[in-house]
Amino acid sequence: MSRLTPPVSDSDHGTGPDDARVTLVEYGDYECPHCGRAYPIIHEVQRRMGRHLRFVFRNFPLSEMHPHAEHAAEAAEAAGAQGRFWEMHDWLYEHQETLDDPDLVRAAQRLVLDRVRFEQELAAGVHAARVRQDFKSGVKSGVNGTPTFFINGVRHDAPWDLETLLEALQDAGEGAVPPAARKRKP
Repeated sequence: MSRLTPPVSDSDHGTGPDDARVTLVEYGDYECPHCGRAYPIIHEVQRRMGRHLRFVFRNFPLSEMHPHAEHAAEAAEAAGAQGRFWEMHDWLYEHQETLDDPDLVRAAQRLVLDRVRFEQELAAGVHAARVRQDFKSGVKSGVNGTPTFFINGVRHDAPWDLETLLEALQDAGEGAVPPAARKRKP
């Protein structure tokens, strides 16, 4: 059984209450098509679980397979430095086919970031160390592909379709998921 190393901390990008009964961590790659398919599933899990879930994202760019993944991760971190990590995270997954550097700069403009600062940080690799830190933590945690999920610090090796993931989160949270959340909403 693989465990999350290091555990979630204040330096992670997380959404949801810190004291949630369930923490879901995703190691993801913004150019990975599997991560792109997981993206709406995670949004639905967040919607259904509400305050019972804390979701954390860590970068795991598979640069040999996805040539834009590294810079996309750095773009998310550059946006995070301006308080807009989640907005850029969402934009990257919603525009996986347009991840060239000029596209990233246009995204920064759409998100009303300081474009000059964003471009300078991206060009200088200011956030590359953070991306490498996430990647190394993934390797230590036994991540070998994306997306890889951890529920309360333990790797989730089962499928990550909506119902299977919700069931695993329910089990991990000992009832933290309201029963109505497990049913598909119209």
